[in-house]
Amino acid sequence: MLKKNLTFILTVAISSCIFFACGSSEPKSYVDGSYEGKSQEHTQEGEDDSEEGNGYGIVNITVKDGAISECTYQTYMLDGTLKDSEYGKEGGAVANQDYYTKAQKAVAACDEYAAQLVETGSLSGVDAISGATINYEEFKEAVEDALSQAEE
Repeated sequence: MLKKNLTFILTVAISSCIFFACGSSEPKSYVDGSYEGKSQEHTQEGEDDSEEGNGYGIVNITVKDGAISECTYQTYMLDGTLKDSEYGKEGGAVANQDYYTKAQKAVAACDEYAAQLVETGSLSGVDAISGATINYEEFKEAVEDALSQAEE
């Protein structure tokens, strides 16, 4: 009985070591340069059955010494209009404060996502921000596109 228990414990210990050693991965190394990535175009059906374009995101990443050193991220409407401080306004004015606040939260999240990527050096280190999850999904797609170009 003792021999069976010892064998079981030893097997579990060795398996755990192998599993965790294989599961841990060091940050990838990339070829130095500047890379641009774009997400797919995302659309969402509006309440009146019209299609409200969520748009797409574009990321620009700079790699220096094999690591991500700079990142910018911006989102655009489907027609190519940049989502900026005017995003969420109607005719240049805030018609719906709640909508405008949510839209601007999503715009601000772009800078936060980019900063987290540079800080952590990995897409897995970037956390989604509540209220900006569509931007997060677009960000991930765009980063994956850019980093696929930079892989060694």
